[in-house]
Amino acid sequence: MVIKSIRFPLQVGVVGTGYAANARAEALKADDRVHLRAVAGHSPATTQAFAQTYGMEPCDTWQTLVGRPDLDLILVATANYLHGPIVRAALEAGKHVVVEFPLTLDLAEADALLTLARSQQCLLHIEHIELLGGLHQASRQFLPQVGEIFAVDYATVTPQRPAPRRWTYHREWFGFPLMGALSRIHRLTDLLGIVATVSCQLRYWDDPTIAPSNPYYTTCLCQAQLQFDQGIVATVTYGKGEALWQTARSLTIQGKQGALLFEGDTGQLVTAAGTQDIALGSRRGLFAQDMQQVLAYLQAGTPLYVTPEASLYALKVADAARRSAASQQVIAIA
Repeated sequence: MVIKSIRFPLQVGVVGTGYAANARAEALKADDRVHLRAVAGHSPATTQAFAQTYGMEPCDTWQTLVGRPDLDLILVATANYLHGPIVRAALEAGKHVVVEFPLTLDLAEADALLTLARSQQCLLHIEHIELLGGLHQASRQFLPQVGEIFAVDYATVTPQRPAPRRWTYHREWFGFPLMGALSRIHRLTDLLGIVATVSCQLRYWDDPTIAPSNPYYTTCLCQAQLQFDQGIVATVTYGKGEALWQTARSLTIQGKQGALLFEGDTGQLVTAAGTQDIALGSRRGLFAQDMQQVLAYLQAGTPLYVTPEASLYALKVADAARRSAASQQVIAIA
């Protein structure tokens, strides 16, 4: 995609003050291609603290930040339900945008935002740092050695007691679990290709101490079955909260000539010849890698590791899972 001419150093604004926002600011603070200019957070206190840490100007709202004419690039690292409105406002103002996944919780809006970015000749980069990590890179490297794949099981389950009263445990603010945690779908679509059908089941445990109308929950458990065009069946399990008791962070890929087994930070390739340990390396520094690729793209046109179209496709599959969970029907993806 052709993007409009860019001045350096880039003047950068950040929306959000949490973990991802801090990781990105840390990655950029010493880069002479960037000037961290302004920040807008959830509250005046967190905004002020972030601004002081990174030598930035605090803004009272994200609307004020996005409207500043001195900013070139907006980093969006806040609650999921706000991503769409902020990205739209930034693109309409002619800013380049980096946003944490998901781009938005609405599939039609996501498609419209990609169209808007193209018409504005602005970068729209949707972060998917899991594709840069050791687990994904090892999966891709060793995948040919297991032969024809027929089954995949991917699980991330996080017990948490007590469940925090945060946006990540809020139905509307986090969104449907496999949309809010889109990387679970995207890892598989990146490795395995096109999905034919999706079926999904979802259960929430509500907080018994609050009114039934309150959208916070104490636990969610979501499980989807993806049937790929190649005939592969993949099960994706995502859960978090108080009702869960066993942590899971695993990926199993079964092929006719072997299997890949990943558990936590360890991996193995199992074939008729025996078992081979796979080193996965550290998960640290992925936000920095992501930002370095963004800067290389803006400066020299170096291709990024992920496209917005690939993220949109993963969101399409996740939205099919949402519709399946609501209808209890198998959803075919065109």
